[in-house]
Amino acid sequence: MARVLIEGTDIVVRLSWWEKAAARRRVVRVPASALRRVYVEPDWWRALRGERERGTCVPGRLCAGIRTHHEGQDFTLVRSGGPVLCVELHRSSPLSRLAVSVPDADGTRRELSQTDAGGGP
Repeated sequence: MARVLIEGTDIVVRLSWWEKAAARRRVVRVPASALRRVYVEPDWWRALRGERERGTCVPGRLCAGIRTHHEGQDFTLVRSGGPVLCVELHRSSPLSRLAVSVPDADGTRRELSQTDAGGGP
């Protein structure tokens, strides 16, 4: 299962081999300085916005890849049945948001919030 962590000055999404294939992306890395807000969305489907541009979507089960909307692009790796870690990013970032199903969404939120100067929710 994917993990979101801080490596140096970046927020990195670590993907398994099958997640890389589903998302059609091997590396997801954004500057930690772009972190605006981090929260947990309890309803997995609410973490999705926009339309799929690249990646895989199995309705009701999984959405992985890039989704495009009026605010930019989101990287999503969302599985049904659990909460989703959402990382909102400033416009200076190449992505608007990361929405990732991780093993411990609340724990990861707390870790990322420590790097957020704004405190996050």
